[in-house]
Amino acid sequence: MLPPVKKDRIITHLPKCFSPNAALHTKDGFHPQVRAACQVQKTDGVSFNIAKVIVVGDVSVGKTCLISRFCRGAFDRNYKATIGVDFEMERFEVLGVPFSLQLWDTAGQERFKCIASTYYRGAQAIMVVFDLSSVNSLAHAREWLEDAMKENDPSSVLLFLVGTKKDLSSPDQLAETEQEAIRLSEEIKAEYWAVSAKSGDGVRNLFLRVASLTFEANVLAELERSGSRHVKDIIRITDSSETNHKQKKKANCC
Repeated sequence: MLPPVKKDRIITHLPKCFSPNAALHTKDGFHPQVRAACQVQKTDGVSFNIAKVIVVGDVSVGKTCLISRFCRGAFDRNYKATIGVDFEMERFEVLGVPFSLQLWDTAGQERFKCIASTYYRGAQAIMVVFDLSSVNSLAHAREWLEDAMKENDPSSVLLFLVGTKKDLSSPDQLAETEQEAIRLSEEIKAEYWAVSAKSGDGVRNLFLRVASLTFEANVLAELERSGSRHVKDIIRITDSSETNHKQKKKANCC
């Protein structure tokens, strides 16, 4: 039996975006249909719902440190390049419903790119990570996104553009880089975040936001597949891979 979800992984309200100028949406709360569905599920039992998140970006931008800071609350000063991919699973409770994120930490080195790309398929969210103190890593973000999207449906993936090493940037440099990052975020329809794995600044809020938005998207997709418009018609929220072969997709919903 799994232990209870950590208190700081329990989500009762939709976390705020980092910048209203570069957000997937700026609503104050979860979609009403999602809240209604979760009320039903809390009294009816529910299977674990899992979302796959792939983390891509140049070598040394801090992808592994970012994930480690959130999952373990630690910052490792001894850099070790990821070979292929690493994997973490983080459990949450969103609106009373169990939910998990699979965090796929992919290698940034060119020689491992072919290996890492085999794990891109089936992502519900893509985090493109760049170094706020490196203009080149931001310039390469588009290329990383294009590679990741080759294996995924653009209409069903949430995108996050994440600038790391915020603590290393001067205020002027940060402002200039953020202006470019927000411009790119608007262009690729991604949500922008600036964080520091070293200090932890913004890291928890980022992952809670990712968990919340992927959860919301999964539930709404489940409702669309079931053709439900009313709470009484809502089916059990399950892993999307399990329901794909059970439910025929219906149009004109939500």
